[in-house]
Amino acid sequence: MIIVNDVYKRYHTHHGPGRWVLNGVNLTFPTNVNVGLVGRNGSGKSTLLRLVGGIDQPNKGTIQRLSRVSWPMGFGGGLQSSLTGRQNAKFVCRIHGHETDIADRIKYIQSFAELGDSFDEPVNTYSSGMRSRLQFALSLAFDFDVYISDEVTAAGDVAFKNKAASALKKIADHASIIMVSHGEGTLKQFCSAGIWLHNGKAHWFDDINDALKAYKGSIPK
Repeated sequence: MIIVNDVYKRYHTHHGPGRWVLNGVNLTFPTNVNVGLVGRNGSGKSTLLRLVGGIDQPNKGTIQRLSRVSWPMGFGGGLQSSLTGRQNAKFVCRIHGHETDIADRIKYIQSFAELGDSFDEPVNTYSSGMRSRLQFALSLAFDFDVYISDEVTAAGDVAFKNKAASALKKIADHASIIMVSHGEGTLKQFCSAGIWLHNGKAHWFDDINDALKAYKGSIPK
């Protein structure tokens, strides 16, 4: 379970504090429920994912993680850009206390990410898609109760997209997923519940179809 309590988030701009992307958001993500986040561009979907995954912190409010939560899969941040993909993988393995089986986990990460020789090149030479693939593979290499996915099925070619979708299906058998995707079909495939983000507020729907309906209804004709 993850509890989002009265969370506010905004970013500073060249002109000072920006608008509140999230404005007093209260949510509870139940155990074993896959949730899709929907909303217009800039509504705060990726921001909420980063906060829930601990990549960013709210300006106000708290987030309680009563389970093991992954970092956002597909999110390009969180990697040390001067290190290679392999070095990043080793670093993450050590953080998670996997010294004894580090070789097997790195082998898995290298195979799944499909970066070829670039796995031994600095991450700052990667495209955004390559970063996403490495982040996705890193997340899959460890066991979490909740996996966070930010447009991960959009990274790479068709073969990798299918591979990523297959991996998410396996995850859904034993863990929860919180997902952002612009693909309605992807959301319906993986998520039962939905959250519609609109004007800084988050609206919970037990049915992902109802969340999509609310989102579509907010789009000007």
